[in-house]
Amino acid sequence: MRGLITTITQYLSVVIMYLVGTVILGLAVLPGVALCYYLWTHLQAHSLQLRLLMLSFGIAAAFFLYGITLMIVAAISRIIFRLNLQEGEYRIPSWGVFKWLFANSLYVVVAATFMDFILLTPLANIFYRIMGAKVGKNAQINSKFCADVSLLEVGDDAVIGGHATVICHSFERQRLVLKKVKIGKKAIVGLNAVILPGCDIGEGALIAAGAVLSRNTHVEPRDVYCGVPAESARNRHAKEA
Repeated sequence: MRGLITTITQYLSVVIMYLVGTVILGLAVLPGVALCYYLWTHLQAHSLQLRLLMLSFGIAAAFFLYGITLMIVAAISRIIFRLNLQEGEYRIPSWGVFKWLFANSLYVVVAATFMDFILLTPLANIFYRIMGAKVGKNAQINSKFCADVSLLEVGDDAVIGGHATVICHSFERQRLVLKKVKIGKKAIVGLNAVILPGCDIGEGALIAAGAVLSRNTHVEPRDVYCGVPAESARNRHAKEA
């Protein structure tokens, strides 16, 4: 019986997500559609070639209008539905799990369709902040593979390298477990590194490219972690000695 309830809940959640996604994407597309319609209808007195050229420019501009509008709509939705995630354990199914799914869906829509165009720009940090992340001054985020962003803390001058994965959740014994990830000031998370829930990376620390930092790992300031699973370079040198 429990399995049946879980299955029904999953299907219901998918349907609701699709409906919400339709509304959010529809609102995001609207300004671009309006722009293209305006250009096409107000250039009727001109040649077909000019109308097609201007429409092409309009479609290109519409894409960027879509992206900016989508970020705004996602942020407003997060605020309206109070989707800030909290650390803890949540039964499957439960409102906490649905809330987590909804919050990540908003983020994934932006990440999948527009985020490549804002990485390493001020817009990336703005988007992470309006989705609930704590992002310090001059932080550089070059990855769209971050989940549960309202549980993410990135210090001043920290760097998240290209294609790095940062997640703040795990599934354990039919429960969703949420734990914060903290990346300290001037810390660097290297290319393709993976940071798992509960990790606390100290100031000036380095997580090497491709390293996998296990759950709840505490990285001391200015330490270097590398390998799979990642371990301190200090400990590795001590073992070799």
